[in-house]
Amino acid sequence: MRYFSVVASATTPGPNPKPDLTNQSRQHLNPRANGVRAALPPFVDWPAFPFEGELRIKALQEPVSVEPPRRGDRQEQCAACHTPDSAYLWTNERWRLKSPPAPSGLPVVVILEPRAHLDLGDLSTMHAAELGVLTVRLERAIRSLESVAQVHVNRWGDGTAHLQQWFLARPQGYLQLRGPFMTMWDEILPPVEEHEWRMNLEYISAWLTDD
Repeated sequence: MRYFSVVASATTPGPNPKPDLTNQSRQHLNPRANGVRAALPPFVDWPAFPFEGELRIKALQEPVSVEPPRRGDRQEQCAACHTPDSAYLWTNERWRLKSPPAPSGLPVVVILEPRAHLDLGDLSTMHAAELGVLTVRLERAIRSLESVAQVHVNRWGDGTAHLQQWFLARPQGYLQLRGPFMTMWDEILPPVEEHEWRMNLEYISAWLTDD
């Protein structure tokens, strides 16, 4: 919740309460620890929040003593390492770019991966420098599409051990999609037309190929 308070309020119009960053007892993490339903956080009233009506906070599960392995922790079991270049939109000596297999609610969603089995903290200085350059190039390419207003760049570390950096395009004019809830809207909105989706991907691939 503190992540949303700090990050989301900086990018999303609406109430912007000062976040509580004090070191309190961890009992407050469980909204039902005292048998009383916790108040909903302020972001449920923000224009970008995609749900309305009666909402309830889930009880927080007890922490596990040992975290489970992520997908592909062992390279021989990593799906990315065993996927051929033909399944990607663009590749070079050290990087590959792919998209989800079908269109979704956003005009563009693409994923940048290192060819080698590396996570973010494993990148060499060379890989790190290239990641910065490719991030800028991809953001420019996606944002240059007429249907796109802004590009969100995200990396989530819990799903797979092989680094995936996501680029998500906010469609032009849809101000309600601003902020950290855009990944939810991506699954809520009807998929974009497949021909438009394919044209967007081809354009981005050509942009990267044109060095």
